[in-house]
Amino acid sequence: MQQAEASKNNLFQKDKDHLWHAMSKYNEKAQPVVVKQGEGAWFTDMDGNELLDGVSGLWCLNLGHGREEIAQAAYEQMVNVAYFPLTLSHVPAIELSAKLSEVLKGSYTTFFSNSGSEANEVAFKIARQYHAQNGNPEKYKIISRYRAYHGSTLGALSATAQANRKSKYGPSAPGFLQVPPPYSYRSAFGDGEKSDLAAADYIEEVIKWEGADSVAAVVLEPFISGGGVLIPEPEYLTRVSEICKKYDVLLITDEVVSGFGRTGEMFGFMHSAGVQPDIVTMAKGITAGYFPLGATAVSSHIYERFKEKGEKEHFRHVSTFGGHPAACAVALKTIEILENEDVVNRVSKQSDSLLNELRELELHEQVGEVRGVGFLFGIELVQDKDSKEPNEELAAKVIAGCKEKGLVIGRNGDTVPGYQNVLIIAPPLTSTEKDLRFLIDTLKAVLQDLH
Repeated sequence: MQQAEASKNNLFQKDKDHLWHAMSKYNEKAQPVVVKQGEGAWFTDMDGNELLDGVSGLWCLNLGHGREEIAQAAYEQMVNVAYFPLTLSHVPAIELSAKLSEVLKGSYTTFFSNSGSEANEVAFKIARQYHAQNGNPEKYKIISRYRAYHGSTLGALSATAQANRKSKYGPSAPGFLQVPPPYSYRSAFGDGEKSDLAAADYIEEVIKWEGADSVAAVVLEPFISGGGVLIPEPEYLTRVSEICKKYDVLLITDEVVSGFGRTGEMFGFMHSAGVQPDIVTMAKGITAGYFPLGATAVSSHIYERFKEKGEKEHFRHVSTFGGHPAACAVALKTIEILENEDVVNRVSKQSDSLLNELRELELHEQVGEVRGVGFLFGIELVQDKDSKEPNEELAAKVIAGCKEKGLVIGRNGDTVPGYQNVLIIAPPLTSTEKDLRFLIDTLKAVLQDLH
């Protein structure tokens, strides 16, 4: 027993001395949660505590821990071919690219990378090169939205409109513009059902003010996730798509979080009528968190411009590990499970009842609004309902209280100064009824204790 304790303490010391934790302030006395094993939506730490993962790792562990068939797919691929670059080709990448066109319900050609940040970097470069090769070299500006997150690499961070994420890393890359998001609870366009459409129309105004001949693309998450779970009306994206077509501006949907069933559709854009994005970026759920993989799917009409002859007409970009054979094999198995187990439809059927239960929390005087779609929920905490003043302190207390009771949830940390007050719930898509009951009951109990 003493030896086991000494070994654990040694591990914690190594962690403190050598491991740099993401998104974490240094705390000499802090002791991290070190996972030992996982099963389904649950994991066990080094002290034997069992916790429900209410945020699917980082929004990615969509099928939970312990799917042996996914691990087997990676193993079999690595035994067969350990690595092969996509300057040439391999079978899993070919099959996955074709499968992505199928699930996207369109004709797409896919460039593989390693993460969502890289997938968006690729999208921005393709958008700019496409316009240049289409005779419009001045169309280079990218429009994104405040509160949105698109990644941490320089271009993706420049599209990200979260001040805390960008502080001390400036200046941003040129050519990125931000507009207000569709956010009816704190709308820049007044109250009412039409505020989301007003936010869409503002994108058109910016395109006109900047000059349509200078704007290359609009990039957006169908539902802003890490920026506070902002859920616009379905008509919003339909309207943005129409605006983009009107001005020859490419529509890039960032499906890194919302893709692969998270929202109760295979992809978030599928909630909106008449939308078929020019470029779709993916990561996270594409492998259910079992292997790093990013993907940028490009509509065939755009890809045609990259077939032209010349020294610089091809896409001059490479990723050593992008489209790793094992990652592609894992992605194929993940999609197979989603389809065979009808996971997406199950999420869709459960979403409304879960949201209705969570909305009971709005009876709490410091819960301003509960928002959600699929298995993606945000709970905005305020000082009081009248002022809507953000309550970051309460958010921290709720997270700590849930952890003490065995539930891990998140919030929109390091985003907008003073507005890191939205609790984020995004459990694995395969969570059982028992898991979801525990999640809801725990949240209610913690908020009640803090009443």
